[in-house]
Amino acid sequence: MANFLSNLVGDLFSKKNGSVLGIDIGSSSIKIVQLSRKNGHAVLDTYGELALGPYAGKSVGEATNLPPEKIVEAIADMLKEKEVNITTRACGVAIPFSSSLMTPIEMPMVSPKQLETMIPVEARKYIPVPISEVALDWYIIPKDKNPDSEQFVDQTEKEKLQKIEVLIVAIHNDTLIRYKDIVTKNALEASFFEIEIFSTMRSVLEQELTPALIVDMGATSTKLYIVERGILRSSHMVNRGSQSITDELSKSLGISLTDAENIKRDKGLLGEVKGVKIKDVVTLTLNYIFSESNRVVLAYQKKYNKNVSKVILVGGGSALKGVVDVAKNNFQTEVVAGDPFSKVVAPAFLEKVLHETGPEFAVAIGVALRRLQELD
Repeated sequence: MANFLSNLVGDLFSKKNGSVLGIDIGSSSIKIVQLSRKNGHAVLDTYGELALGPYAGKSVGEATNLPPEKIVEAIADMLKEKEVNITTRACGVAIPFSSSLMTPIEMPMVSPKQLETMIPVEARKYIPVPISEVALDWYIIPKDKNPDSEQFVDQTEKEKLQKIEVLIVAIHNDTLIRYKDIVTKNALEASFFEIEIFSTMRSVLEQELTPALIVDMGATSTKLYIVERGILRSSHMVNRGSQSITDELSKSLGISLTDAENIKRDKGLLGEVKGVKIKDVVTLTLNYIFSESNRVVLAYQKKYNKNVSKVILVGGGSALKGVVDVAKNNFQTEVVAGDPFSKVVAPAFLEKVLHETGPEFAVAIGVALRRLQELD
């Protein structure tokens, strides 16, 4: 899946540098990771995060909906930041999951050439705008291999065996134009734009043969993805995220959003404030997110008759202290925090901080890893 959607946007620049950037433009912050290749290994050069709240007159941690010119300004500020010390303009850029439409559809088992003609027609049923206004890509989801299965299926099942599942993905042309403009105005050399889930998969998955659930806790929403053998099989969005935790803290404790955000980042779900346990305050948001996650898992298990064997937490919300333990109490399977920095070589003294902050940088690292592959 490393090159999935690569035909949506061709190479904008062919120049190759020794180092590359992965850029993740979120609703509350921008994250950038710079990698290089040394002795056959991906090496971490530098990384950084810039809060977007202040660019909209809001506090750090608050979600924003900035116009493109403000995003350009924020990236320019980050590229100039001496502490981050970015030294290249070669990059890839992640596009938010919310800016895309992604759904599996069932198609007859025909030749790839016939599919190319049929899929745009079928996709019109799922895409709420004219096909001419989107960039459309698709991927055939491989069938499970079971040579004995056809001997014991009824006619209905045999008819299903003559069908294939196709994952279709659409991105509005205006979205691509907006991101290209942001890249151009910062003199960045972007060779691709990639929907964030594929970046995350690249950075946190190993060679899992059984289905895994990725829970990406962003600022305003939580994205749920079920991945099997490197293939995205199901996706869902929950309209609550880490900012909901900040809001709960602010209202329950009678403190400002800024103070609530600082407490959340410092203490996570551990400890007390004004004699009130933080964990008790934010339970409503977390229970809702994990309840929706379990609903998605159960629907998948019912449809495919397969169990999800692992839950991987990524995103800023999952980096909060104590979240993994709460998640473990809500799922009947293994739960781990994503560790994307494990895919790169970094100084030993950074190991602890990179492990703790890793879930936040899953998308940026995944983008940088793909961009680095292009230099090989």
